Amino acid sequence: MNNILLVFLGGGLGSIARYGVSEIVKANFKTSYPLATFLSNSVSCLILALIVGVFSSKMEGYPVLKMLLVVGFCGGFSTFSTFSFETVALMRSGNLIIAFANVLISVSVCLAVIFFVTKQSS
Repeated sequence: MNNILLVFLGGGLGSIARYGVSEIVKANFKTSYPLATFLSNSVSCLILALIVGVFSSKMEGYPVLKMLLVVGFCGGFSTFSTFSFETVALMRSGNLIIAFANVLISVSVCLAVIFFVTKQSS
């Protein structure tokens, strides 16, 4: 199967999942912290770390799944642009502490997930 099609399908599914997380958070939480983006990015890092780190040897014969899930799904599910936009919006609205916390928490959690999950497979 063509890699472009795999990325297209995975990215579409990731984007739909991202939208779903956003809608669930919006319906259930009232917070000025960008929780939906944080959750999407953190879960995307976990999925990527599991595929690349933990299940890498089991997926060696399935490069199609890596393209579909890592590049496509994780690429569509995670969102650095929204993270950046929401952080700047928090800063401009005077919520500097929340903006700073967003950067610190999001980057720390995502890096920690990748580090610790992939470390187990090294």
